[in-house]
Amino acid sequence: MKIGIAVLGAGRWGVNLIRNFLEHPNSQVLAVVDPNRDSLAAVQKQFNLDASVILATDWSQVQALAGLQAVAIATPASTHYTLAAAALKQGYHVLAEKPLALNLTEAIELCQLAEKQQRQLFVDHTYLFHPAVDRGQRIIQQHQLGKLRYGYAQRTHFEPVRHDVDALWDLAIHDIAIFNTWLQQTPIEVRAIGTVFPKEEGSSATSTVRDVTDVTDVRKKEEGRRNREEGINQDAAEIENQFAPSLLTNNPAEKLADLVWVTLTYPDGFQAFIHLCWLNPDKQRRLTVVGSLGTLIFDEMSPKTPLILQRGNPDYGDEENNSFESALAKPAPTGATPTKRIAPQRTSLSHREVLSLEQVEPLRRVCDRFLNCVQTNTPCLTSSGAASVELIRILSTLSKSLELGGQPLIPF
Repeated sequence: MKIGIAVLGAGRWGVNLIRNFLEHPNSQVLAVVDPNRDSLAAVQKQFNLDASVILATDWSQVQALAGLQAVAIATPASTHYTLAAAALKQGYHVLAEKPLALNLTEAIELCQLAEKQQRQLFVDHTYLFHPAVDRGQRIIQQHQLGKLRYGYAQRTHFEPVRHDVDALWDLAIHDIAIFNTWLQQTPIEVRAIGTVFPKEEGSSATSTVRDVTDVTDVRKKEEGRRNREEGINQDAAEIENQFAPSLLTNNPAEKLADLVWVTLTYPDGFQAFIHLCWLNPDKQRRLTVVGSLGTLIFDEMSPKTPLILQRGNPDYGDEENNSFESALAKPAPTGATPTKRIAPQRTSLSHREVLSLEQVEPLRRVCDRFLNCVQTNTPCLTSSGAASVELIRILSTLSKSLELGGQPLIPF
């Protein structure tokens, strides 16, 4: 039996979810919700949707839809908590775009609610389903890079500039998730420094900024909603602004960092450095891990060669390289002629291997895994709500470090 799904949000990512669920044999798109009627019309035209698919401008219009079992949320980050909580309380399984929520308390609340309702809470950390990340994890686990030294990542582009989160919350979660997965560790210390660039009046970066008083009013309404015991029977007036960019935003948009530098320190001493910016004309999606025996490079902007293994050791002597020289250096038996030890030579980093990957869209794997979790009602360890909570814990600590001017902090 096909799983009935409603997709909330018909923007760039929502369209991709709609496409994948329409093409999947185990799902049936029952409704698409977006406050923008033009977006709904574009989706209807693009996919030639059957008349049975409901196109709604308000989530309340489909909450009690017959046959609905799951909800996919692809709306601004500030709305994720509200929409996910409402869907879970209605008894639906939830697939939410990252981040699950904008603070740790809300993320934990959603996990607890999903457990109470015995429903699956699945977070779309798409990169963890990328074939390059799978292959890279195997290479690292097989110690093909030797002793890991450090890592670095660049995730930059020129717009879109978000109005509900800064560049840290918009971009960093991808690279943090990949580093954690490849290292099978979580950071014990984090640090972030950032810059807010002045915006010109009337630019896209400031055109939707609300008055601080308006944001405060929205926050008060939201707090009142949360204080209700259940809130299952929310009326349209309570949720008509769910997709508003400023909902739950802590600062006006001009205070959101456009450029952020992140440092992650792991238990074994490995450090990862991440460059994040949404006002950079050079679009980058590149992550590198350097080891004593080689370097692994994941470059999404090189579709023909997204994963490269650069073999070779630039060091003058590590235990991985010098076991033979070490054996020669052992004291010779009594009476034997001492063996002359030859100094180890620098190895050239000339062997470049383009790694073959399975040709599959990562989001297709996300949708397939989510549907499987719904069918079996079992969580996905990679993208469960609990796994997302740990990433939000790191992001929350990085935000605090950012506020403190780059002070190193232990994730709390």
